[in-house]
Amino acid sequence: MKSIAASLVVTLWAVSCLAQTPDPFQPARKLVAQRFDSGFPPGHDTYNGMGTGSDGRIYYVLSTEPHDVGGRMFVFDPATQQVSALGDLTEACGEKDRKTVVQGKSHVNFVESGGKLYFATHIGYYSIIDGMEKMGLPPAGWKPYPGGHLLAYDLRSKKFEDLGLAPEGEGVITFNMDAKRGRIFGVTWPSGQFFRFDLATKNLKNFGRTCREGENGKGAAYSTVCRSIAVDPDDGSAYYSTGDGDIFQYRAATDDVAKLADEDLRKDYFGIYDSTNPGHMGYNWRQTFYRAADKMIYGVHGNSGYLFRFDPRQKRIEVLDRLTSDVSKRSGMFDQFSYGYLGFALGPDGDTIYYLTGGPIYVDGRRLKGKDRIAMGAAKGLEDLHLVTYHIPTGRCKDQGAIYYPDGTRPLYVNSLAVGLDGSVYSLARVPEKGPVRADLFCVKGPFAP
Repeated sequence: MKSIAASLVVTLWAVSCLAQTPDPFQPARKLVAQRFDSGFPPGHDTYNGMGTGSDGRIYYVLSTEPHDVGGRMFVFDPATQQVSALGDLTEACGEKDRKTVVQGKSHVNFVESGGKLYFATHIGYYSIIDGMEKMGLPPAGWKPYPGGHLLAYDLRSKKFEDLGLAPEGEGVITFNMDAKRGRIFGVTWPSGQFFRFDLATKNLKNFGRTCREGENGKGAAYSTVCRSIAVDPDDGSAYYSTGDGDIFQYRAATDDVAKLADEDLRKDYFGIYDSTNPGHMGYNWRQTFYRAADKMIYGVHGNSGYLFRFDPRQKRIEVLDRLTSDVSKRSGMFDQFSYGYLGFALGPDGDTIYYLTGGPIYVDGRRLKGKDRIAMGAAKGLEDLHLVTYHIPTGRCKDQGAIYYPDGTRPLYVNSLAVGLDGSVYSLARVPEKGPVRADLFCVKGPFAP
């Protein structure tokens, strides 16, 4: 009898343990996001297109897809919880009523300098050819897209200033600024031309294509365009990557560009890529920022999710950690957004990295799968959105949890991030509503312990 009783106790204990053991393929914590209505129904997916001002407000752009409805810029005030419209991008560029394809997007993060936010515009109207986005062909009675503009928005006067056009009528997909020297850097889309613009002289210098024919090419001429320029304010250098894994440096002293001779992004940890395949970013870094505390550039490789830091003095890369959700790590699979994620930024403490990344969804023990292959950068299936933090001084990587709206639905197509002065996280995502797809602002209240 004792042996039977002992066996029963052991069995009950085992069942209890199983019941208490968390599912390793389910998010350990859920975060609730508050949605805000900007009052702009045409608002669509925005990539980057936001930032936190020195005034503590969150500035952002809601992009558009039609040829005749321009993107809009907004500001959210955390103190009043109010959204205010700031202006139409097409009007800010002086192109209202010209019947040119409108300025549908800002694909870049804002850089603040001297009380102004600097950024650039991009086309949002595309023609899909061979499964890939190309410059949209204008409808009858409309003129082609005139090219992206460099813009400044004055935080005090609330006025826009048009600084000039990008080279050769292309949009601006990548942007950064050396505020100390008053130099703006950009990469155009679709052909991937790198340029610099001097604020004092208004001189624009185009250094030409960075990656064969860029995303306008076909076959061996194709290569994805870099989405992030890293600027070292100490010497004025600007760095960009290529799908082949090369790193190029703009040298301020000589006003020229050169490839780094002894360092690249072709790391085994990142994976093996054919840069002529349009379904991924290749060896390109996805997003970067400069950290003043250690004078290092931090970046994330999009597909693999590996975090690294680049020493601009030694010209060396150090791989730090895989900055993905716990569920992704346990499953061993890449996340489902084929280009990786742009929501990667340094928090207000100067020590904590915030990253919005995808995580696989498991239903009844099986992973919810999407398409196996896609010919352009997009989500290949439904996924959870996770907030992951990385504390630089301690090297602690923490999955803060999966993000849901109050009704249990998920934020989708998230590729932007602004961290408020209180550590709250803001982004732009699709809103699950009936009717046309709409994107808008959401917030997950912080701060988050690293």
